[in-house]
Amino acid sequence: MGNINFIKENKEIVAANGANLRLAAMQNNIDIYKVWGKMMNCGGYGQCGTCIVEITEGMENLSPRTDAENRLLKRKPDNYRLACQTLVHGPVSVITKP
Repeated sequence: MGNINFIKENKEIVAANGANLRLAAMQNNIDIYKVWGKMMNCGGYGQCGTCIVEITEGMENLSPRTDAENRLLKRKPDNYRLACQTLVHGPVSVITKP
């Protein structure tokens, strides 16, 4: 089990080990998309880059960056992830819509 702390929303959720960060957020009514992303997201396939989140704590508890993330986030800080490509394996703190 991993606790996911969504900082801006002041909400902490409990997710199963290996849970997808995007799906866990959506299942708990946490909005990870900006206006454009709400209309034009790829549905979690790692193709659009609209579900970017910033990890403030617990990077070691996440799956490694995927090829899609390396491509779409190459000019972003190392602690930025695509929620749709990120699996949670322990406690983590997240800033949505950085």
